[in-house]
Amino acid sequence: MRDISRRQAIIGLGAFTLVLAGCGEDGTAPKAADTSANRAGAMANYGVGQQFKATEPISFDVLYNNHSFYPNKNDWLFWEELTKRTNVTLKPVEVPLSDYEQKRGLLVGSGQAPLIIPKTYPGQEDTFVSSGAILPVSDYLDLMPHFKDKVARWRMEPELNTRRQADGRFYLLPGMHESVWVDYTLAVRTDILEKLGLEVPATWDDLYTVLKAMKEEYPDQYPMTDRWGDPTPGGNLFKLVAQAYGTRGGWEYLHATWDPAAGKFAFTGAMPQYKQMIEYLHKLVQEKLIDPESFTQQDEQAKQKFTSGKSFVISTNAQSLINDYRGPLEKTVEGAKVAKIPVPMGPVGDYKIGTRLENGIMISSKAKDNPNFVAMMQFIDWLWYSDEGQEFAKWGVEGTTYTKDSAGAYKLADDIDMVGLNPGASKHLQKDFGFGNGVFAYGGTTKLLQSTFSEEELEFQNVMNARKQWPVDPPHPFTDEERERSTLWETPLKDHVTQNTLKFILGERDLAEWDAYVKELEAKNMTTYIDLVNAAADRFKKEHG
Repeated sequence: MRDISRRQAIIGLGAFTLVLAGCGEDGTAPKAADTSANRAGAMANYGVGQQFKATEPISFDVLYNNHSFYPNKNDWLFWEELTKRTNVTLKPVEVPLSDYEQKRGLLVGSGQAPLIIPKTYPGQEDTFVSSGAILPVSDYLDLMPHFKDKVARWRMEPELNTRRQADGRFYLLPGMHESVWVDYTLAVRTDILEKLGLEVPATWDDLYTVLKAMKEEYPDQYPMTDRWGDPTPGGNLFKLVAQAYGTRGGWEYLHATWDPAAGKFAFTGAMPQYKQMIEYLHKLVQEKLIDPESFTQQDEQAKQKFTSGKSFVISTNAQSLINDYRGPLEKTVEGAKVAKIPVPMGPVGDYKIGTRLENGIMISSKAKDNPNFVAMMQFIDWLWYSDEGQEFAKWGVEGTTYTKDSAGAYKLADDIDMVGLNPGASKHLQKDFGFGNGVFAYGGTTKLLQSTFSEEELEFQNVMNARKQWPVDPPHPFTDEERERSTLWETPLKDHVTQNTLKFILGERDLAEWDAYVKELEAKNMTTYIDLVNAAADRFKKEHG
């Protein structure tokens, strides 16, 4: 997801104080939450650098996103070692990856969710704030020394400000990266580039040229097919192309995008830049350079087309390059080579577009009345936010699953693989041990993030990190009344944008009808909605600077 704008991103230390403390609509800090009655099992002097261990055995239910690539096993070393280190037993409430968001919403809305609700991306918590179903976690940060320490040292206050609600609090403990990390991009058959004498495309115009050359050489094939179009049409591809034009699309589509020239938010789906994204993708479809099924097909279809040699370009991330493409492709197509290329650039230039916030944790509001509440917050702080906890979740047990050399470099045990670090190993860190699990292992220092990266991936990161970083959008939190009003408009607007984006790209609707499409959005309260966003942004700036 993307949280960017051209606005000055660094907010002063005064704003940092507001972020950590939370504040009311009148700008005053609330009284510290009273947790004196809920300290059973908690450590008396827990602080930065300390191993959390409950003073008595305790357990908590946790909503568990059960990934199909490494489905949960009760005998994982992760569960055993976690209890050994912390005296806490987690009881996973398993939900399949494919149903996670829907099931999470039903559980939270009905009050039946576990106390700990991880794998929630920034913005997804907004739906649950007004009902009181989730905890205003910013009221309890004094129980989380590692979280506070990373916010201070990494100057995370601009990003955290984007998560504040109109009451001055935030309701999600997000995962935090030390620096912006770009992972999703395109994978390209480099053996085909070499055969045709082509360079790796650096811009989207270059990609068009490459696809044209591939089409000329292989006229009966679509040079590009794509994945990640279900449930969000064009998920990754729309996101990347939209970024290149200075707007949002696909996975990171939001109705409001900051317009630096106007100094206010614009409605994303009606922006000229959004139209430019559509025009580019329509050109690819019209000239048969991309498979028209790309934007909505199932992943397995897309992967099969690519790994069988029927197409040469597809969306990827580091893990998919290794797990989904390289091995199967090399077995199927003799001499095939595939690489993850730096994100192509567009009119906005050489920006690294991304966010330092990751998926994070909601806490059920029931938790504050649990006698082990303080211990739970300390436990969450250690596992998800301490250097030691993050290392454990990612790598496992030193001497068993990995070793470290004198320079602090990590090395997987010889018989264990993950992301192709030990190809052909008999065991897998995620599948057989439960480490490197996306429910628990994300965020942290750049060194930890890159500790599993291959030399190939490090080269990709070096290219991306050399680009300029785009700062954070101005916050625009809604009041409960505003959120209630906006909710009535958001879904019809989103549906109309999604449907017509596909129609324009596929040629089912003529781009000459763009003005009519914008008028249709106006009839669905587009202008009223964006006025509400700008009023909220102005109010926040007036009250908080």
